[in-house]
Amino acid sequence: MFFHKKEPVHTVKVDEPNPRFAQLLLEQFGGATGELTAALQYWTQSFHCENAGIRDMLQDIALEEFGHLEMVGKLIETHTKNVDQTEAYKSTLFAVRGMGPHLLDSQGNAWSANYVNEGGDVVRDLRANIGAEAGARQTYESLIKLASDEGTKNTLVHLLTREISHTQMFMKALDSLGKLNEPFFGNIQPDSTVDIYYNLSTNGKDERGPWNSEPSFRYIADPVAEKQS
Repeated sequence: MFFHKKEPVHTVKVDEPNPRFAQLLLEQFGGATGELTAALQYWTQSFHCENAGIRDMLQDIALEEFGHLEMVGKLIETHTKNVDQTEAYKSTLFAVRGMGPHLLDSQGNAWSANYVNEGGDVVRDLRANIGAEAGARQTYESLIKLASDEGTKNTLVHLLTREISHTQMFMKALDSLGKLNEPFFGNIQPDSTVDIYYNLSTNGKDERGPWNSEPSFRYIADPVAEKQS
């Protein structure tokens, strides 16, 4: 059972409608990194999760993302309402599709379920979610830089902030499973190459760091093909 409260968590206010900016906002409504993608991703993942606490967290965050989708939709609606005769409006997707949000990204590509990243393993899914939140945060940061009015910018800053909050929640959930910094999960044991770093790009100086140094890795400076017996 779902209940919809008409008042959003954060008040959406637009000081100056801008339909061209509204087209950019479509990226977070019907785009790959948008709120619809996140909401459906976390909601679907929750049904695969046997850990009651993490399942509850995934559903809570999914429902918050649906709320964020509504906020982005209200922004798009307000930025395109009563401006349909302007040249700015005529140069956007809204001239053909009509005002308000649509299940399109900023380039007019239709939303796809292929954007949803879920795989039936809680560790794998939580790690995918950290990447998803990072993608959304980067998109919001780009939108904030382009926003022309303070009301829109304030809403976008709130949405960006919640992406950071969700990232922390997913990291804490991974930590509770002992998998925040542990690359291995599943039941199949890796083979003996698990700690090998192959130096396969040799143009210029070979860089070294903790990603290819002891004690975590054996550095193979000049790899050769393994001969089959």
